[in-house]
Amino acid sequence: MTREPGDATQGRGGRFRLVGRRRQLGQLLDAVRRPPAVVLVEGEAGVGKSRLIREASIELAGERQPVLTGFCHPLREPFPYGPVIDALRKADLTGRPAFPPTAGALTPLLPDLADRLPPPPEQPADASGRRFRLLQAVRSFLTGLGPTTLIVEDLHWADEATRDLLLLLARDLPPRLSLVLTYRAEDLPPGGTVLGAAYRHPPGTAGAVIRLGPLVESEVQELASAALGPHATTALGAALYRRSEGLPLVAEEDLITLAEYSGTHGYGEAVERLQDADAPRGLRETVVERLGTLSPQANALAEAAAVLATPAPEESLTALAGLDEEQGAGALIELLRASLLREADHGAYVFRHVLAQQVVHRNIPGPARRRLHLRAVEALRSRTPAPSVQIAHHTLAAGDRAGWLLCAQDAVDEAIAVRDGGTAATLLRQMLDRPELEGEARSRAALALAGIASSSVDFRTDARLLRRLLGDPRLSEEVRGEIRLGLGLGMLNENADPAGFDEVERAVGELETCRPERAVRAMVALALKEAEGPAYTQAWLERAEAKVRDSANEALRAAVRATRLTLTACQGDARLWESLASLPRHAEDREVLRQTGRALQNVSDTAVYLGHDRRGVALATEAGQVAARVGSSISEFLSRGTLLRLDAFAGRWEGLEERLDALVDGYPTAVAAHAERALLVGTLATSRGQYARAEELYEEAAKAGAGLLLVGPELRAAAGLSDVHLARGEAPRARAVAERAVATVRRTGAWPRAAGLLSAAVEAALACGGREDAERLAAEAGHGILGRDAPAAVADLETVHGLLRREAEPDAAAGHFAAAADRWQEIGRPYERARAFERQGSALLGRDPGAAAGPFTEAVAVFTELGATADAARCGRVLRDLGVARRGPGRRGYGGSLSPREHQVAGLLAAGATNQSIAEALFLSPRTVENHVAKVLRKLGTDRKRVAAAYPGRADAG
Repeated sequence: MTREPGDATQGRGGRFRLVGRRRQLGQLLDAVRRPPAVVLVEGEAGVGKSRLIREASIELAGERQPVLTGFCHPLREPFPYGPVIDALRKADLTGRPAFPPTAGALTPLLPDLADRLPPPPEQPADASGRRFRLLQAVRSFLTGLGPTTLIVEDLHWADEATRDLLLLLARDLPPRLSLVLTYRAEDLPPGGTVLGAAYRHPPGTAGAVIRLGPLVESEVQELASAALGPHATTALGAALYRRSEGLPLVAEEDLITLAEYSGTHGYGEAVERLQDADAPRGLRETVVERLGTLSPQANALAEAAAVLATPAPEESLTALAGLDEEQGAGALIELLRASLLREADHGAYVFRHVLAQQVVHRNIPGPARRRLHLRAVEALRSRTPAPSVQIAHHTLAAGDRAGWLLCAQDAVDEAIAVRDGGTAATLLRQMLDRPELEGEARSRAALALAGIASSSVDFRTDARLLRRLLGDPRLSEEVRGEIRLGLGLGMLNENADPAGFDEVERAVGELETCRPERAVRAMVALALKEAEGPAYTQAWLERAEAKVRDSANEALRAAVRATRLTLTACQGDARLWESLASLPRHAEDREVLRQTGRALQNVSDTAVYLGHDRRGVALATEAGQVAARVGSSISEFLSRGTLLRLDAFAGRWEGLEERLDALVDGYPTAVAAHAERALLVGTLATSRGQYARAEELYEEAAKAGAGLLLVGPELRAAAGLSDVHLARGEAPRARAVAERAVATVRRTGAWPRAAGLLSAAVEAALACGGREDAERLAAEAGHGILGRDAPAAVADLETVHGLLRREAEPDAAAGHFAAAADRWQEIGRPYERARAFERQGSALLGRDPGAAAGPFTEAVAVFTELGATADAARCGRVLRDLGVARRGPGRRGYGGSLSPREHQVAGLLAAGATNQSIAEALFLSPRTVENHVAKVLRKLGTDRKRVAAAYPGRADAG
């Protein structure tokens, strides 16, 4: 009797022994057993990703570790997050405690589990809001499950929504979840990544990237020996390796063929059989030979499965193959036993390997293949609802291009209706690539893509096509104007690309006559191009106001009004607050209310730049509330960012970096969020003496800020970078950075929002001997804020006057610094107040050291409370030199615990600081730092590479 391959030696998760993958299996299990963890398994088709996952799943099941698995498929209907939802359906909720209310958003998607889930909350109106709600629900659900491994296979076929959901989940995993993702790098979108955006394991998250490569020859020999026993000669193993090139799928298919062949011919000609094969590097003949041993009914069913290409139930496969019920069941069993098909979820069947499906599909004669696709269309149309994406696919495969265009348009409409922009955009790209798409249909598709593009996850791909469409002579000027507007807004919204303004401005000319309301939308965007200066922005705003003056479109009038309020706030005009009171807070028109939320958010953001922090809190909170009412997730998101900035300015630094990370993860494509995070974390790094990191962050913020509508982030980045250079004694670099930013202020008239930059620029100029320039800037700034409602700039101007008088009139300078401290206290910014105290003390130090001790003491107290370790150490050193900070008799013993100084050193070590940077941050000698580092490592029982994990109380994990 011929032994089936692997009868006595098969692996637990497959027909063959697991060969050449033990190390990777151990790596995978080691990671998922230490949640939270993210494991990425990469490899080409047939390399053994699914087999590795099956082996790991069996191991975990033996440990009673729940495993939920979802699959992505090459053809999918507009059902965002489908692979994740399919996986969650398999959860066993027996004995689970009640889930939090946020999990209720999953109730409509998990009907079989609905009785165990909370009722669904009211859904936000826009796609971003629903995405945030669903992410929260998925996270709550997985948290409630306890220790769980979530596996999503073949992520290269995932839709953008699923990929985005998994990215956000991976960046903020439930504490007992392990996430495993498999994918083929070669099938990712060009230039794309597996999760659609750059992903790095967050601190505290275990994980691994496992890249599976082909087996080496000795491993293929081991595979053959396990399957064929003594018949697996060295020559046979070598021939098998040459044919398979180490791909386990091909080697295993050949071994099955050899085992079947040996039943009648023996193994004597096994090597010759492999050597004589026409396609030693592929599956084509292997699959064809396999099918040749099966019944005609099994071949017909295999062809039906190859045509459908997605998991299908037995009834569908049987009907498409033209078989009766009994024949279909027998054919399906044959294919399962032959390992050509496998059972997927819910009684559906699909090819075991996509390569085998492709081989079978190509091997179907053309006329027969066309008829099968036409029959698939008929069968799919009978479903309720009809799967429009699959119908479109089969219509095109049947050669009906005109019919495909109609079907594709139906699929686009369906996708847009359920807000699945990713599927809609993919179909629209395919449609627009067809030269036969003409006339109104082409214009309609182009306009639909332009409307989707500005918020598309894959905007770069859409942008390339939109640019090509702009040169399409078949499209009218007004259609090109709409396309150009969508392209320009997308460039501004998604990429913060200033070139987007050029496209928007050209769109005005193309739309102003035929679609004036859309032209107003473009004018409003141009009115916020602050870098061009106030004359430019005012001209565009006045032009938009003229267009809507007699318009009955209240929403459009509200958009123009919101922009007017934004520019009024930027100018520091005190009349702003009275104008805000007239905003419609209870309008019935949702778009009018959305514009009210936009105005409140823009003004709240600018209010913080001006120094109206308390007003900023109230306005940002109200903006978030209005945004939640109308389902405007972008305004809700921006209000969160403003409130986080206010937290930082108010000294609420505990957990700030983590909160900022969560903000960025919530909207990873928003450049403004990345800029805000870089600016605030840069401040934290500077205060802790991590100057290299601070420089990197401020440069990142400057790059991002250069593309934003308003110049505020650009000015803050320049101020921070100048401070870093001054702290390092690099005055010329500080001056160069500051002068470029001051030129922006002069061009835009942004003096009321230049707090921080003014003092940095003056200090840098003075340090370089440019006193005349410093005095000229001070006078210019004073004139720029005269009559403006800008408390922060006024406080900074006090610092500027103190810097100018510090050498010649120290008492007067100290008075200005004290006034600055008072103003910062009124605004509510303790860190700036402490910096003013330090400057006050420095001004008095040379003339009256005793008087200097008071301000330095105040500064140390505030810096210490905030966790500004380098700043506190610097001021503390001055106090010690003054003899104020005297040690008592005897030194306190800390035993095995860290002393306060050692805590500072440990925090810096955890952040990756070198001994030299620690010495600079804490104003210690290198020898003293060496001693402190040695004590810290000894007390923590670790080495330098692992100090971050051993010191959970670190102040900065960066």
